[in-house]
Amino acid sequence: MAIAAQAPDILGERQSGQDVRTQNVMACQAVANIVKSSLGPVGLDKMLVDDIGDVTITNDGATILKMLEVEHPAAKVLVELAELQDREVGDGTTSVVIVAAEFLKRANDLVRNKIHPTSIISGFRLAMREACKYVEEKLAVKVEKLGKDSLVNCAKTSMSSKLIAGDSDFFANLVVEAVLAVKMTNARGEVRYPIKGINVLKAHGKSARDSYLLNGYALNTGRAAQGMPLRVSPAKIACLDFNLQKTKMQLGVQVLVTDPRELEKIRQREADMTKERIEKLLKAGANYFVEAGAIAVRRVRKEDMRHVAKATGATMVSTFADMEGEETFDSSLLGFADEVVEERIADDDVVLIKGTKSTSAVSMILRGANDYMLDEMERALHDALSIVKRTLESNTVVAGGGAVEAALSVYLEYLATTLGSREQLAIAEFAEALLIIPKVLAVNAAKDATELVAKLRAYHHTAQTKADKKHFSNMGLDLLNGTVRNNLEAGVIEPAMSKVKIIQFATEAAITILRIDDMIKLMKDESQNEE
Repeated sequence: MAIAAQAPDILGERQSGQDVRTQNVMACQAVANIVKSSLGPVGLDKMLVDDIGDVTITNDGATILKMLEVEHPAAKVLVELAELQDREVGDGTTSVVIVAAEFLKRANDLVRNKIHPTSIISGFRLAMREACKYVEEKLAVKVEKLGKDSLVNCAKTSMSSKLIAGDSDFFANLVVEAVLAVKMTNARGEVRYPIKGINVLKAHGKSARDSYLLNGYALNTGRAAQGMPLRVSPAKIACLDFNLQKTKMQLGVQVLVTDPRELEKIRQREADMTKERIEKLLKAGANYFVEAGAIAVRRVRKEDMRHVAKATGATMVSTFADMEGEETFDSSLLGFADEVVEERIADDDVVLIKGTKSTSAVSMILRGANDYMLDEMERALHDALSIVKRTLESNTVVAGGGAVEAALSVYLEYLATTLGSREQLAIAEFAEALLIIPKVLAVNAAKDATELVAKLRAYHHTAQTKADKKHFSNMGLDLLNGTVRNNLEAGVIEPAMSKVKIIQFATEAAITILRIDDMIKLMKDESQNEE
């Protein structure tokens, strides 16, 4: 029931207490239900059509939610949550939304049973801390123990729910090679894998299995003029962030011409200025441009330009002007590469920069039947690349397929019984809520969820109570056969960090929404506009 606020200053409606909470929870459930069916290796895809008729076919949680125009303020929190997960980890966007919505639903039930939101919030926070500690101490396995295969398996697990799941062996190796190729050590001596240096080019034609890895940074444009050579080696590269074409006089400069022949001189001078600029570049050593037997590429995307500058050690230049007002170009601003070459991929010309100086750059050339397929392949590979990067940087993995959630559920349920405070109920509900992941996985695979989850919990209970059965803690679901198996041995693994972040982010989002007990919708004051 909406109560119009009586205060003279507030124009609008106000809802408070349980009404708001129920509404918020329903809105979040609605969002979670949209992405629910896309979770897991047998998840289904969504077709999204925007207002101008563009179609996107995907099952990437963050992409689906970004394209939905969500109006409800509480549901927007879940959309931002998926984006945060995408930024921080790169994968697990669907899981985090489903878990957050389930936390909320259960918290709302507790509030209805007269438990104060503050008690629930402190219980959830405690459960979150304990869960993250348990994952890191008891469930995480060091990557060294599993060898290089673990990276390939992480990539395969990430791809299992995507369009390219059928070719996951092929793509997983491609992804691992690409991530290992961009390995670098930063100034502090830490090993980093900047996956932004992996350029993904999409080319129509052939099948997905004809995709391949190129050593070098590929620019999706050809040479600026046909007379330029196809290859320059070794190459010195200048990155210019301004227009090199004919210089125009500055705005506000008035030129009074009395003799029409003078006009030609002005034009000539404008052309000469461009020529001088190019000569300055060539003098500094950049081997680009036609007469000098060099290659130039124009209209390069800003992002590509940044990557090329970083990979070749060049400095992006936005003007030639120096402190004295003269135009100069110093050779120290150039970048270096073994060769720059133009090749033809499908029907497009691409310029490849190979053997870059500072960081090695690689490009993935994706082949596929049509745009929808290529776009979805790119999204799948983005997730897989992020996951391999996280695995390499954090060095710990956990078993997938609902194993972690089941283990945490059993552990937290036991923990709740040891507490004599109000938080006990909140932690028990938190534990129950985590089971939503194995449940949804089983439902999506058309298997009996109740039976499978019960079996899974029995294994994890044994693992935590009997010292000789510790290995049972890696038991997860095998969704193709509808059984429970050791997922660590089966190669269904994910970075431990991904799971920890899912729990942290989902809890925080649920708490944010649970705190709300009043919603005031303001309306515009029409009377002021009329004055």
